[in-house]
Amino acid sequence: MSKVFYQNFQRHAHGEGLKGHSTHYCAGCGHGVIHRDIAEVIEQLGLQERTIFVSPVGCAVFAFYYFNVGNTQAAHGRAPAVALGHKLANPEAVVISYQGDGDLASIGLAETISIAQMGLPLTVIFVNNAVYGMTGGQLAPTSLIGQRTTTSPDGRTSAMGQPLKMAELIASLDGPVYVERVALYDAKNRVKARRAITKAIRLQEEGRGYAFIEVLSECPTHLKLSPVEAEKWVKEKMEPIFPLGVKKDLVREPWFKPAAPRYEPEEILGYCGADPAAGPRTPAIWPAHLVKRDISLKLAGAGGDGAQTAALLLTRAAIVQGFDATHIPSYGPESRGGTSYADVHIAAREVLNPASPAPDILVAFNAPSLAKFADTVCEGGLILYDSTLIPEPGPLPAGRRVLPVPFSRLAADLGRPVIKNVVALGALQAASAVLPADALLDTLRHVLKDKAAILPLNEAAFAAGRLAVTPAVA
Repeated sequence: MSKVFYQNFQRHAHGEGLKGHSTHYCAGCGHGVIHRDIAEVIEQLGLQERTIFVSPVGCAVFAFYYFNVGNTQAAHGRAPAVALGHKLANPEAVVISYQGDGDLASIGLAETISIAQMGLPLTVIFVNNAVYGMTGGQLAPTSLIGQRTTTSPDGRTSAMGQPLKMAELIASLDGPVYVERVALYDAKNRVKARRAITKAIRLQEEGRGYAFIEVLSECPTHLKLSPVEAEKWVKEKMEPIFPLGVKKDLVREPWFKPAAPRYEPEEILGYCGADPAAGPRTPAIWPAHLVKRDISLKLAGAGGDGAQTAALLLTRAAIVQGFDATHIPSYGPESRGGTSYADVHIAAREVLNPASPAPDILVAFNAPSLAKFADTVCEGGLILYDSTLIPEPGPLPAGRRVLPVPFSRLAADLGRPVIKNVVALGALQAASAVLPADALLDTLRHVLKDKAAILPLNEAAFAAGRLAVTPAVA
């Protein structure tokens, strides 16, 4: 047995008895053969310490039982995205995304295509047994016309769509360098399968590009056939629909040699809006007037109102002050009109839940947003809304402080209606003092450091918003 396999499968039935030395796969299943080949190739190429195996939901979900390499469990269909993250975080790793047909060709199709088109050195092993094997034998994207499954008991018809030919589809993209379809139904083809897997992994090791190996595999259980009969079915039924062979094989010089990512705090601060050159921050002091140690806010408006930008500025300013802060944008289907919103949390120490289903503060830029979220504001909370666009808001929940502020009119008076979100930030600061005015202005100046011409106008908008509100705290 390859040393890339654990000698005793401790994670399978606690490693006891026969199960401690055998896989959980059904008799005649192709997964065991493919696992053996991958393990032996990794050992042959001396890549055990560099390999990361990514297995999502499907029959191979328990690959980490067997492979003595780095292992990551991915959500259904998301293995390519997880694999990409591993590769970018550790460029020297050899990352293998191992997926079945229901996973890769159905729920994960978008990730599969987009990451294949990127062309970064990754190895994808696609196991095509023409059925959803793990979840009960349902119709898969690769099921054959006429094939009976639990969800096509009379056989797949053309009205259910034609089988997806993934190797051909991936080969048509510009990103991949090598695509081949292989099978396992006899010794000759098993040798070809191992060669293909070897080449795919070596191409990644050498930094040449993305490789995709489709393996036609037997599933005796859901075909209701013996292992020998299942091999015959793959040869006689599957292979005519999914022809074997190389679909793409480019000669590409090694090109992927990026530096490993760096994780210095100074660089992270630069991404979140702080100035790394500013030196150490003073210890954060939570505003004395705020009883809660975690303030939740919701900023909502139509697309183009600037709610998302205002939320991001607020979050960055809080982080620079030394607080923990989170920003979750939520874009509705409307490009204009309707409502999109951002949830923001500012915490003295740590945000435990970044969502704001019951915000302490709501800033509403249009009537639909006010109508949708006003009732969610917690008792004793603050509701700020644009009285220019909402002159008559209708009944609002009792027990909340309600402040109408003409964001749009004040911005228009300054000659630039789009800065109403900065007016709203000024009003929010004056009404709540959740952050010092200087902190918000410093963040605004940092964000606009390359647009100095419009900075004075934004500072004026912030001041106008503050003046429109009687401060709650001196």
